[in-house]
Amino acid sequence: MEKLIVKGGKRLVGTVKTSGAKNAVLPIIAASIMGTSPSHFDEVPMLEDVRTISEVLRSLGIEVESKEKNCLDIDSTVVESYEPPCELMRNMRASFFVMGPLLARMGKARIYMPGGCAIGARPVDIHLKGFEALGVVLDQQDGFIEATTPNGLKGATIYFDFPSVGATENVMMAAALAEGVTILENAAEEPEIVALASYLNKMGAKIRGAGTDVIRIEGVKELHGADYTIIPDRIEAGTYMIAAAMTGGDVIVDNVLPEHQKPLIAKLREAGAIVEEDIDKVRVIGNGTLKGVSVKTLPYPGFPTDMQPQIAVALGLSGGTSIVTESIFENRFKYVDELTKMGGNVKVEGNTAIIVGVPKYTAANIVAPDLRAGAALVMAGLNADGRTEISGIEFIDRGYQNIEGNLSKCGAKIKRIHIQ
Repeated sequence: MEKLIVKGGKRLVGTVKTSGAKNAVLPIIAASIMGTSPSHFDEVPMLEDVRTISEVLRSLGIEVESKEKNCLDIDSTVVESYEPPCELMRNMRASFFVMGPLLARMGKARIYMPGGCAIGARPVDIHLKGFEALGVVLDQQDGFIEATTPNGLKGATIYFDFPSVGATENVMMAAALAEGVTILENAAEEPEIVALASYLNKMGAKIRGAGTDVIRIEGVKELHGADYTIIPDRIEAGTYMIAAAMTGGDVIVDNVLPEHQKPLIAKLREAGAIVEEDIDKVRVIGNGTLKGVSVKTLPYPGFPTDMQPQIAVALGLSGGTSIVTESIFENRFKYVDELTKMGGNVKVEGNTAIIVGVPKYTAANIVAPDLRAGAALVMAGLNADGRTEISGIEFIDRGYQNIEGNLSKCGAKIKRIHIQ
């Protein structure tokens, strides 16, 4: 067991480099299943979730190697199985991404229901409805789904009831090898969708419109492997940007695409922070006590749900009252109990948190309830008097590569300890 120990009160000053995007690399690794020759990836974050999905591919008979730091080589010339092991599937929700590629490559898949962070209902119904529209026959049994394509995958026009990122990606992958044209309407528009489509097109797919709410996919007969560089992680970058603002710091976040950070940059400026944008970096300067602001999470290009806990913790130190509304996941306020232990003044009513700013957080022994909440609580520890101990950090490791090392470069007093 491991814990993070944070001694607060230090202003963050320095430069930190963002890793490749977790939410981009996982579906891209899954998509490599469809290539009949090897793929090579650069800027791969060495995260627990990347290790898990790599194991999922290995269980299918695919060769996965990391010969250099932050690089991954995948040889999917041969795919031996269409049934990933239950224990791997239940470790991580993103393992469900292999369903679309397996249906496209093998014509069938046996998939156990996925696991992951308990941040609310994230049903796979939208994925399944999309697959059925492509001609997939589903047999849902206790804990797993048997999927077959008796007449092959056929292009279709599919309207998503909600612009689900995962469903858009999963169905887009399957449609890349379907017969005919597929139109995805009310599709998710996130940068990670654009990244996946870009990789698929390098493999030989014919996809247009990624990044808009209508995506057109002209099916092809075969895809080959391709080399691809993973885009920067906008959530990791945003976490460091918020940490700089709330500590009154001066931090340059390198390897970031400012156009992906527009909602966050707007809110940081509204709260009183100074934000300077460059081509591939952002500088954030904390300009005294933050002002209270209202934030509502929305699908991209709105404010990302994955940065809601971090901005809420920052606003907990504002000089006023803030309203944070969560419109994506209903259990995204699980960090509030832990923040209250640290002196935070937060009242949750339904999907809204009313946050009254306090001058300082108080050190405490706390538990990370999920990935983004864990990162937010680390940030609270940076602003607390005394020594904060954070357990449950296996959640944090799922989405942040060496968070303690990156924060230490900017002057934070934070270390990882092993507990027997």
